[in-house]
Amino acid sequence: MDVLIDTPEYKELLESIRLAYGYDFTDYAESSVKRRINNFMGSRGLASFDQLGKVLLNDESIFEQFVQDLSITVTEMFRDPSFYKSVRDNVLLRLATYPVIRIWLAGCATGEEAYSMAILLKEEGLLERTIIYATDINQRSLETARHGIYSLAGMTTHTHNYLHAGGKNNFSEYYTAKYNSVLFAKSLSQNILFSPHNLATDKSFNEFQLIICRNVLIYFNQHLQDKVINLFYDSLCPFGFVGLGAKESLLFSSQKENFTEIDKKEKIYMRAK
Repeated sequence: MDVLIDTPEYKELLESIRLAYGYDFTDYAESSVKRRINNFMGSRGLASFDQLGKVLLNDESIFEQFVQDLSITVTEMFRDPSFYKSVRDNVLLRLATYPVIRIWLAGCATGEEAYSMAILLKEEGLLERTIIYATDINQRSLETARHGIYSLAGMTTHTHNYLHAGGKNNFSEYYTAKYNSVLFAKSLSQNILFSPHNLATDKSFNEFQLIICRNVLIYFNQHLQDKVINLFYDSLCPFGFVGLGAKESLLFSSQKENFTEIDKKEKIYMRAK
């Protein structure tokens, strides 16, 4: 049974977390965070919100589990294949003009998107001169991503997505299957840097030709969404690209006039100013 969470005590807990650990969830969508808090409390037998606060602020290991539960880890290889097809057709040709290509995958979860992008670049002959920075707030997800080991059961879906994204080879060439798992080729991961980054609090750390952040902004309120879009703008080189999720856009961003729409359906934009 869900615990009724009053807004004042909810905000007080988030502020205590920010001060104690440096994680800022205050601008995350409140309904989504409250739902995840209730799931966390139920799975650990915590009966009251007050009890939750005491546990989180006094046990760092439990707080780390809390962060894992609050972050989004739903993903798959070439998720929304038409997006990757559009990147292949509309973006990579322009990226090919750079001697070194830097790509930021913000909110990379367990890494499927990073390996998908590496495959895309490899097939276009660009991977060797590309550095992919794949970041996430979830340390456990990043560890999975670094290993590049995934369930064999998902390969049917991943293969289907790859083919519809314009894949040029046999998808099985990119991984080795063993028992119930697959290991993606080291030639893909050697150009990927998996690192922690918190979009709510951390700053820009490089200049990029392409930033992809899909299905993350929908969990933020409007204030944080605008803050993150500003971060992306500051992190893009002139005429660099940003790709968002299907339900996300720059429509209400203060930076919307500084971007040109490249693919309206797939939410791909180019920094124009």
